[in-house]
Amino acid sequence: MHASVDGGSGVVRVAAIGDLHCGRTDQGLLRPLFAEVTAHADVLLLCGDLVDRGLPDEARVLARELAASVTTPTIAVLGNHDVEAEKETEVTAILQEVGVRVLDGDACEVHGLGIAGVKGFGGGFGVHALGAWGERAIKAFVHEAINEALKLETALSQLRASQRIAMLHYAPIAETLAGEAAEIFPFLGSSRLEEPLNRYGVAAVFHGHAHTGRAEGHTSTGIPVYNVAVPVLQRAFPDRPPVRIVDIHVTGGAEAHNGAASADAHAARAPAAPATIVTPR
Repeated sequence: MHASVDGGSGVVRVAAIGDLHCGRTDQGLLRPLFAEVTAHADVLLLCGDLVDRGLPDEARVLARELAASVTTPTIAVLGNHDVEAEKETEVTAILQEVGVRVLDGDACEVHGLGIAGVKGFGGGFGVHALGAWGERAIKAFVHEAINEALKLETALSQLRASQRIAMLHYAPIAETLAGEAAEIFPFLGSSRLEEPLNRYGVAAVFHGHAHTGRAEGHTSTGIPVYNVAVPVLQRAFPDRPPVRIVDIHVTGGAEAHNGAASADAHAARAPAAPATIVTPR
């Protein structure tokens, strides 16, 4: 374990990436990136669109890539591409076979850090969010967005860790969509996802989906939100591997849940790039 714990508190280094879009012919392409993550992080978050067409064969390629190079706990949520073929149950099972924890409205704890995960959905933002009025198709669309927000709330409510983070595929704020065509904002995320994040005071939020959006923004209460879609990270940090690494300070519980590693071992790791310190809220 890499997490540094001293007197019941420490730092958990979180690596997050989304929109891998792993295909059938991508064997071997992701292993160097995953090996880099293992060397520098305590937990890996996969923020949806893990495969390209939602096919089990694609998931098997990704599973082999992960199994060959990742030794850190790996947590995932699915994205819209992962459900395209309506085989998400099979895709999830294949990833679970190699130790990936796939969240869908539930939560887990790693090194004392609480992690809530949900795919999310579209619907738009603020006063321009779509309302459940009119045709059945519109009502169904809005109800899906509401249900995903409720699932996120449920997941966050399950956590008792000193620090919580959330991982999604769809964006909870419009700020990280800047660069995308305004006309498609309603299909990239929903501000309904923001409310539970603010209410539960999470330390950080990670999402993908918006390939030409911004690398980071904040909720209305100042919570940092990171867009970790691979194209976004490649554009924002062209000289670095396309993964976002964030240090989360945890207090109390990390040692009890997972044991303690020495501070010297944590300091000996190569520096994270880019890294952001998120202090306890």
